[in-house]
Amino acid sequence: MCRLYGFRANQDTKVECSLIYAQNALMAQSKRDARGGSHTDGWGIGFFNDSKPIVERRVTAAYESAHFATTVENVYSRAVIAHVRNATVGELALENTHPFAYGRWVFVHNGTVRPFDRLEAEMEPEIAPRLAALRRGTTDSECAFYWLLSRFEKAGVDIEAVGSEAAGSKPGDADELALLLGESVLELERRSAAGGRSRPAMLNFLLTDGNVLLASRWQRDLHLLERDGVRDCEICGIPHVHQEGEARYRATVVASEPISQEDWREVPDGSVVAVGAGLEARIHPLRR
Repeated sequence: MCRLYGFRANQDTKVECSLIYAQNALMAQSKRDARGGSHTDGWGIGFFNDSKPIVERRVTAAYESAHFATTVENVYSRAVIAHVRNATVGELALENTHPFAYGRWVFVHNGTVRPFDRLEAEMEPEIAPRLAALRRGTTDSECAFYWLLSRFEKAGVDIEAVGSEAAGSKPGDADELALLLGESVLELERRSAAGGRSRPAMLNFLLTDGNVLLASRWQRDLHLLERDGVRDCEICGIPHVHQEGEARYRATVVASEPISQEDWREVPDGSVVAVGAGLEARIHPLRR
C-alpha cells in the first residue's frame, strides 16, 4: 500500500520536520512503516504557492532521494499533500506516481480499488471527456481522481474555480464536498462488492484545492492532529510558522501514521474528514 500526509493551516508553515526529521517522518515510513512494510516505489509532494499548486514527483524511494529532502526543505505553504508509494496497480513509472493534479486540485490515495480490472470499464465512461484525455498512467488511483472530480462537477461543483472563487472559499463548502466524497467512496465500495472481489477495496483518499482539505478512511489507517497556537517544534525546538497579522494560528494534519509525540487521534474507519476555512476538522461518518 502507501503512506500519505496532508496539511492545512491559516499561515504559511514549514513542514520539513514532519516529512524528514521526526522519528516517524514520512521519509522514515518510506523505509519502514509501523507494520513493517516499505514504500519504495516513488514519492511525491504537492504544495501551494499563492493560488497555484506545485507538484514534485520521483520514482525513487524517498529515504534514498536527495531531491526529496531538497524539495521539502524549501516548502513554506498553507496546504501540503505528500505521498510515498508501494505499488499495487500500475508499474513503477513517473506517470503512476502520486500526487495527481488538475487545476487547483491535488490528490493522493492509500489503498486499492478492487477489482480494478472490472471496475475500470465502469468508471472510465463516467469521467468527463476533457479529464479522461489527461490520464497518462495505468493506476486505479489516477482513474479514481478524475472519476471523483467528474462526480463533483456533475453535482454542481465548479472544479475550474480559482482564487477567491475556489471550492473552499465559502462556509459549508468543505462539508458539502465531504458528503460528495463519502458518497463516492460508498459507491466504489458497492461496485467492488458486486464485482466479485477477493479482498476488500481500500479507499483512503486525500485531496485539496488549497482551501479545503478532504480525507476518507476506508479499510486503511488514518490519524488526525489539530494545532491551536504557535508552538516550538518538538524536533528542532523552533516554530515553523511564518506569522502574518494577529490571527491565532490554526492547523490540521492528517496522516497514515502519527508522526510526532503530539495529541494525534485515530479517524474512525468508514468516515470522511473535512477541513474548511476555519481550520476545524469535522468528521462525518459514512451512511452505509
